[in-house]
Amino acid sequence: MRKAVLVTGGAGYIGSHTCLALIREGWRPVVMDTFANSSPEAISRLRSLTGSDIPVCQVDIRDTEACRQVMSQYHCQSVIHFAGLKAVGESQAHALEYYDVNVNGTHSLLKAMTCEGVRHIIFSSSATVYGEPTKLPISEDHPLDPTNPYGRTKLTAEKLIEDVASSSADICFGILRYFNPVGADQSGKIGEDPKGQPNNLMPFIAQVAVGRREYLTVYGDDYSTKDGTGVRDYIHVSDLAIAHLRALEKLVGFDENFVVNLGTGRGYSVLEVLDAFSSVSGRSIPHRFNERRVGDVATVYADPTLARNLLGWKAELGLKEMCRDHWLWQEANPLGYDGEH
Repeated sequence: MRKAVLVTGGAGYIGSHTCLALIREGWRPVVMDTFANSSPEAISRLRSLTGSDIPVCQVDIRDTEACRQVMSQYHCQSVIHFAGLKAVGESQAHALEYYDVNVNGTHSLLKAMTCEGVRHIIFSSSATVYGEPTKLPISEDHPLDPTNPYGRTKLTAEKLIEDVASSSADICFGILRYFNPVGADQSGKIGEDPKGQPNNLMPFIAQVAVGRREYLTVYGDDYSTKDGTGVRDYIHVSDLAIAHLRALEKLVGFDENFVVNLGTGRGYSVLEVLDAFSSVSGRSIPHRFNERRVGDVATVYADPTLARNLLGWKAELGLKEMCRDHWLWQEANPLGYDGEH
């Protein structure tokens, strides 16, 4: 029997791509999601793509007893924890909710794992835990100094996981700090489907290209970069999904705790991404410049050396493939999964 893995937030952007990768390599994902920021249609498409009957439980991770029941019913042996709120701007306006979902939710999940004897957890963290870079590229020993509530909730959840693991030999963890996930599965069947206005660059560009939005606002054209716009480390979501598999294999096989960055090690500016997307889509991307946003920094990119050495993983897909696959998804699904938002 294939090993069952509980995937919290498994209907979301990164969660759905990771479920696809899990199935393709012989694992059995059990999805737990509230669908507050995702669509059940993503699961329907995963089933169609894989021919697999993926169990789905509509459960809030803050409900410890419900989490326990899911783990028990499906005999889950590991957890990949994506569920949470993730918008930097929104976190500043709704800090209490972010701490409740991201921190209390993780506490509840860990409690359920402990009660049910589930030992392994892969946690979806973020490069926002580093805050403003003091050195580049950013390695795992970079100071941790998040500048917004979202980043602070991610760091707090990390510390919670580490403290629980250090107090009990029964919990082992892998913490994965993402840089900027973009792209979509090459099938064009699953992809990023933000509700409301996108918070990230690539989905905003895609919605402009497909005609859902009039233009892209570029915040800042006077940074100390090659073209004055901000530079970030973008990583294809399919590469990111494979990284979760390698992390799970490492954790289950060796019971060694680890924290790793997931990025390509190269940064691209806003205008470079815009030009690349325009090239692969054949669409012009109208854009306007505005003042910098508070808290934004000029350049951020990862040092992915530890992920390569520890997990045997590195990003394989470049900016062209990221834009190509994101456009395949957006063009085929101009209004997202449900065509309602």
